[in-house]
Amino acid sequence: KRFVFVTFRESTKHTMGWKGGLKNVVTMFTFMVALVVVQHVKCGDSARMLLQHGGFVQRSGTNFVLSNRHFYFNGFNAYWLMYMASDPATRPKVTAVLQQASSHGLTVARTWAFSDGGYRALQVSPGSYDEKVFRGLDFVVSEAGKYGVRLILSLVNNWKDFGGKNQYVQWVKEHGQYVNSEDDFFSHPIAKQHYKNHIKAVLTRKNTITGVAYKDDPAIFAWELINEPRSQHDNSGKVIQQWVIEMAAYVKSIDNNHLLEIGLEGFYGETMPEKKQFNPGYQLIGTDFISNNLVHQVDFATMHLYPEQWLPGSNEAAQVAFVDKWLQTHIQDAKNVLGKPIVVGEFGKSSKSYSVVERDNYLSKMYNAIYSSASSGGPCAGGLFWQLMAKGMDGLRDGYEVIFEESPSTTRIIDQQSHKMSSIA
Repeated sequence: KRFVFVTFRESTKHTMGWKGGLKNVVTMFTFMVALVVVQHVKCGDSARMLLQHGGFVQRSGTNFVLSNRHFYFNGFNAYWLMYMASDPATRPKVTAVLQQASSHGLTVARTWAFSDGGYRALQVSPGSYDEKVFRGLDFVVSEAGKYGVRLILSLVNNWKDFGGKNQYVQWVKEHGQYVNSEDDFFSHPIAKQHYKNHIKAVLTRKNTITGVAYKDDPAIFAWELINEPRSQHDNSGKVIQQWVIEMAAYVKSIDNNHLLEIGLEGFYGETMPEKKQFNPGYQLIGTDFISNNLVHQVDFATMHLYPEQWLPGSNEAAQVAFVDKWLQTHIQDAKNVLGKPIVVGEFGKSSKSYSVVERDNYLSKMYNAIYSSASSGGPCAGGLFWQLMAKGMDGLRDGYEVIFEESPSTTRIIDQQSHKMSSIA
């Protein structure tokens, strides 16, 4: 509401001093009518109109663009949005977090568009959906649009939380099929078809609140194929590479409006063997940051960063050195090898291993690297910390949560980054 009013006032401030009778009366009348209309436009509706007017974020070389301008952002993870929105009693937490995020300049959020089998499942069985949970996701997309927050929607989990690839493999077993491991998710034809069916169900879903199909909704920033893909049974990376090629093409065959990314943590593979030295512990996990992201339909790269998890037992100096090299190497490769933007899809520091000062220092380091790239025209367009929560969500705390009311120093750092990223011309 305030934005619309200020914009109108700026456009009319010179006319208010006009002389000449009728022209002045007409101007005043127009102003008053517009003001009355504005007073009946909810803040959320204004944000959605502005978001829709801006259209879809697109890629141009190593940059994101929106309305012919480079698009940079500060963002957050909140995997739990659909889960909480599917219950009317907890739905206000979703509104509260999106409203807070918007007020703190956080304009992109990453969340799950999956919950396969188990408690409060979206996909109860292959192709069978709980409408109550799907309406929860409708609410998330609608509320995000209201508050001008664009969503990265992830379509399946590598891990067992919320079902993930393991649940798909269990469904294959129920068909009487033989499988070796959960990694058969990436290669078994039945598992792949089940996953494609889920892609289609989500992308073509018509939102029961807005009436807009997901594939046509600019409130969605991008699709993510899978959260943190890994394969313990194929270090060569060939299996996941073929899966990415197939699934990326399938997503784009349904929806060419939205951007697409894979969900990678950033581990290097055999495409550039000399880069494997940058993997924590020289580890191979079946993905390849270079070849996976070079797939034509993949619009941007991602990396995740958890030094205390990846380098257990290491000291602070070793972790700092790793963070610096991980960021530098991936940003350089995004520019020079991939020719695509890159986003830091997850980063954070757990309260099990930090003080607030240490967390603030870590966020500041991450934010400085992101801003340094963006402000110099580089490919790193934004980052999403893990994770934002509302007050009263104690049951979902994982040690990484940021709750604005409880974290004034961290909130200031987030605010500063939001301002800096939005100020890049």
